[in-house]
Amino acid sequence: MHVLAKRQDRQGAASPLRMVNVSRRGFMKGASGLALGLYMAPLLGRGGGARAADDGGEFAPNAFVRVTPDGEVVVIAKHIEMGQGTYTGLATLVAEELDADWASVRVEGAPADTQRYQNLAFGIQGTGGSTSIANAFEQMRRAGATARAMLVAAAAERLGVSPGSLGVSRSRVIHEASGRELGFGELAEAAAGRPVPGEVRLKSPERFTLIGRQWLMRKDGPAKTDGSARFTQDVQLDGMLIAVPAHPPRFGSRLAGVDDSAALAVPGVVASVRFPSPTRGGELVAVLASNTWAAIKGRDALTLEWDDSQAFTLGSEALEADYRERAGRPGDPVTARGDAAAALNEAERVIEADYVVPYLAHAAMEPLNCVVELGDDGCTIHNGEQWQTMDQQQVARLLGLEPERVTIHQLYAGGSFGRRANPVSDYVLEAVAIAKAARDQGQDAPIKMVWTREDDTRGGHYRPFNYHRARLALDADGNLTAWHQRLVGQSIMTGTPMESMLVEDGIDPTSVEGIAELPYAVPALNVELHTPGDIGVPVQWWRSVGHTHTAFSTESLIDEAAAAAGRDPYRYRRERLDAHPRWRGVLDLAAEKAGWSTPLEAGDEGVRRGRGIAVHQSFGSYVAQVAEVSVAGDGKLAVDRVVCAVDCGLAINPDMIRAQMEGGIGFALAAALHSELTLDEGRVQQSNFHDFQVLRLDEMPEIEVHIVPSAEAPTGVGEPGVPPLAPAVTNAIHAAIGRRIRRLPIGNRLEA
Repeated sequence: MHVLAKRQDRQGAASPLRMVNVSRRGFMKGASGLALGLYMAPLLGRGGGARAADDGGEFAPNAFVRVTPDGEVVVIAKHIEMGQGTYTGLATLVAEELDADWASVRVEGAPADTQRYQNLAFGIQGTGGSTSIANAFEQMRRAGATARAMLVAAAAERLGVSPGSLGVSRSRVIHEASGRELGFGELAEAAAGRPVPGEVRLKSPERFTLIGRQWLMRKDGPAKTDGSARFTQDVQLDGMLIAVPAHPPRFGSRLAGVDDSAALAVPGVVASVRFPSPTRGGELVAVLASNTWAAIKGRDALTLEWDDSQAFTLGSEALEADYRERAGRPGDPVTARGDAAAALNEAERVIEADYVVPYLAHAAMEPLNCVVELGDDGCTIHNGEQWQTMDQQQVARLLGLEPERVTIHQLYAGGSFGRRANPVSDYVLEAVAIAKAARDQGQDAPIKMVWTREDDTRGGHYRPFNYHRARLALDADGNLTAWHQRLVGQSIMTGTPMESMLVEDGIDPTSVEGIAELPYAVPALNVELHTPGDIGVPVQWWRSVGHTHTAFSTESLIDEAAAAAGRDPYRYRRERLDAHPRWRGVLDLAAEKAGWSTPLEAGDEGVRRGRGIAVHQSFGSYVAQVAEVSVAGDGKLAVDRVVCAVDCGLAINPDMIRAQMEGGIGFALAAALHSELTLDEGRVQQSNFHDFQVLRLDEMPEIEVHIVPSAEAPTGVGEPGVPPLAPAVTNAIHAAIGRRIRRLPIGNRLEA
């Protein structure tokens, strides 16, 4: 702690973070400050000249950085901060090129505005796919560099010197020859009158002072520590009512009758409201109350009758039997390299294996919620907003408004793992539908819709259940000659606004990512996909999407091939990655740091220990992990240590990269050990953390994270730490006790 404090002192004490979420009009009207409105070419992210507007010394129409008269540097973050360090990363990019004092930098969440703030990776404003830093890398740096150039030009004019004679350090423009200097705040108004340069020069990496620096204090840390951070649940508006909806017990059920007399008798309950469900079909009912507890108690007191004639009623066992049968039939071709069938017929040895992964909830610490204010000609939403463009458009469509009449204020989110970027905007539309119905029924008040943990767990939109059937062919020397894999799982994209853009020939790329282009050298690779269209369980992306199940199967299968060949699993992988140096780089680093070539320390009496390895590429980043496990005589499993190597290009914030790898490992380990959603006649059986178990503190292993030095462009880190963990652990279990785990979660499967 002493060392950490000293390092923080050297960078300057961070001022308390104030997170302000403002409208477009609001953030363009700061008195006599410098607001830089920068047009960034949507596809290239290159800076161009912005149109200057003489309005109190500020610029329009676009803003990523603003300098106030007191010298504060405000970075406008178009991406949500949901615990992954996005605000700090974006601020680092701007502050690096601006040469700003880190202590004077704060971050504001951008409002919904696709034209200004679209994600260069997928053309809408939103956060996902571990793209925030990758797509903003040059864009935000140019914003900072442009601001710096304008401040320097203003200082040069005031001091009567050439711009080239000036330097910038810690938010001050300095004329070294004379010792004169001016702060950013002193220059803000004058800089606002300068022309915006069309081109700026970005720093070369050897000149970086913030990018790549350790111990850079997070910009969301102080507010989350002192309680001033504002999440959706913190929003309090005059006259606001809390709404808690009642969802059907089965997906596809329709509300047939309501008796709300007991609910209306609960103290604090104001009304019950019937509303048309935008995404579930039919009508639903929500209870409105003056406080959350009363709304929950009132909702639970409703007497509801459900029509299950259109409901999904299969249980997990029947669903798996259905998938198993489909896996025995040819599917739609995904990858057809070589003739796997012929190679399998001629193989010296064939490995056949089925791998199964369950439905999974996102289980973020903050259950879903949303605040809606309806007016006569517009709608304002306060939300931990991950999906600005899609939510704005779909809310506008629901209300019959133009999208610009829907204002979305971006707040912090207490986790998401993809859930708040719902493909059909389910929970946001539900909140708006409740608010509209309440207004139509005489309750004209702001509405905060709240889902309980149980609502969140049973509410649908899960990581899909997937079934993999694989056959691998080996020759007499143990070399892979063919790999045939057939996947069965629901499509995330089908039936959403993204289907026409991404689903081609019936193939949802998120179903097969991580297997469609297997990196291992194998002459014949055939991949097929079955996409059931008659499964009524809503699904969507979950942290690392398709890679969660494809990495588990492929990295387990390559381990099976190594064992069948009598080869070391690390070296067997390495020999088949000649064409992929970055894969090999992380594989080598993880093996070296884990001490792969040295024997694993023995366990206590009766305890068997094993070491397993896995490597995977996702979201542009390469991650290898080595897991060490202990298995007691009674089958009790402990994951003792995980060594992780990551190549994510240039490391913007090394501490956050480590934190994201650590968080991803913990998240994935919970799913590998415990987490599972099961169905009984269509009803989700799990409800809260007691039966949908996340990782407990005493289960967290010792983790080491090693970052590959790189000058490549930065890539994602929020998700890539997840995929290799499960196969590294199950491969370690095989090394310890000789048992293959082909189904997750592991649960008590090792018990004697």
